[in-house]
Amino acid sequence: MTTLAVATEQPLKRSFLEVWLITIGHALTHWYPATFYLLLPLIGNELGLSYVQIGSILTCQATAGALSNIPGGLIVDSVGRKGVLMGLSLFWIGAPYLFMGFTHEYWTLLSCAALVGMGNNLWHPTAIPLLAQHFPDRRGLAVSIHGMGGNVGDALAPLAAGALLAYLSWREVVIVNVLPGIVMSCVILLVLGRMQAHDGADEGKPRAKRTIGDVLRNFRVLLRNRTLLMICTSSIFRSMTQSSLMTFLPIFLATQLGYPPFWIGAVMAGLQVAGFAATPIAGHLSDSMGRRQIIVSAMTTSCVILLFMAFAGNSPWFVLFVSFLGFFLFAIRAVMQAWLLDATPPDMGGSSIGVLFAIQAVGSASGPIISGTLADRYGLMTVFYFLAFTIIVANFFIFFTPIGEQHRFAQATDERNSGSE
Repeated sequence: MTTLAVATEQPLKRSFLEVWLITIGHALTHWYPATFYLLLPLIGNELGLSYVQIGSILTCQATAGALSNIPGGLIVDSVGRKGVLMGLSLFWIGAPYLFMGFTHEYWTLLSCAALVGMGNNLWHPTAIPLLAQHFPDRRGLAVSIHGMGGNVGDALAPLAAGALLAYLSWREVVIVNVLPGIVMSCVILLVLGRMQAHDGADEGKPRAKRTIGDVLRNFRVLLRNRTLLMICTSSIFRSMTQSSLMTFLPIFLATQLGYPPFWIGAVMAGLQVAGFAATPIAGHLSDSMGRRQIIVSAMTTSCVILLFMAFAGNSPWFVLFVSFLGFFLFAIRAVMQAWLLDATPPDMGGSSIGVLFAIQAVGSASGPIISGTLADRYGLMTVFYFLAFTIIVANFFIFFTPIGEQHRFAQATDERNSGSE
C-alpha cells in the first residue's frame, strides 16, 4: 500500500512542476488579446473605425483560429515535441501584436489579427491534453489550474495596460507588451523543449510516432462522438457571449459611463479575478459532483446576472454585477474541456481540443460583429440582452449532453491500459 502511494506521488509531483510553468505560458497567451481589448477604443478612435469595424477585427482573428484549429490539433497528435510546439505558439501570438503597433491601416490590423488566430490554435491542443493525461483522476482540477493562467493574463494585462496608457501611447504599450512573451517562449523552449507525449498510463515510455494518415483515420471516428458534438455546439454560444462581452464592455464603460482607461482596466481585471477565484473551485467540484451539474448551474446564474446588468443601465450597480458575472461565466471553460477529454481516447486529445476551439471560434467570430450591428442600430445596452439569450442557448445543449458516453470512453481506456500492463 505504501509502495503504491509513493509510486503514484512521484509523477504527480513532476507533473505539477510542469503544469505551473505551462500555466504561466498560458497566462501570456491571454495577456496579448486582453491588452488589445482595452486598446480597441483608442485604436478605433484614432483610425475612425465604426463599431462594426472594431468587431470585425476580432471576428477576423476568431475566423482564422476556426480555420486552423482542427489542422493544428491533428498536427499536435502526430508530433511528439510538445515543448517546442508551446514555445512556437507563444512567439507566434506575440509577434503580430508587435506589428500592430506600427500600422495605420485597418486592413493591416485585420491581417495581424488573423495571424494571432492561427498561432493561438497550437497552444491549447498541446497543453490541455498533456495535463489531462498526467492527471486522469483529477482532470478537472488540473485543467482548471491551466485555465487559471488564462484568468491571470486576462486580469493583469488590462490593469497593466491601463496604468501604462497614463504615460505612453497605445502604440508604445503594444511594443512594450511583447517583451514578456518573447522571454517566456525562450524559457519554455529551454525547460520543456524535449517534452513529448506518452502513450496510455505509462508516462515513462515515449509515444510511438504516428502519421497524419493515422490521426485522420481516428479523427473520423472521433467526429461520431455525441458528447463532443453537444459540448462543441454549446461552446459556440458560450464563446459568443464571452467574446462580445470582452469587446463591448470596455466600450460601454468608456462611452456610457465615462470611465478613464485606468478604471476600465480595473473593471476588466475584476471580471477576470472573479473567474480566477472560481476556476479551481469549479474544476474540483466537477471531479466529485459531475461536469454537467456545475456547468448548468454556472450558466443559469450567468444569464440572470446579464439581465441584471441590462436592467441596471448606467447605474453603479452595473459595475458590481460585472464581477459576479466573471465568477460564473469564466469558471466553466476548463470544466467543459475536462468533460470533452473524459469522452475522448487519450491519443486523440489534441484533435478533440482542436475541434472544440475551432467550433467555439465560430461563436467568437460571429459574436462581436452581431453585437456591433445591434449596438449600431439599437444602442449598446441591447448587446447585454443578446448575451443573456446566447447563454440560455448554450445551457440548453449542455442540459441534453449525454453523460453515459463519457463513462464508456473512460471504461474502454482503463481496459486498454490494463491490457498493456
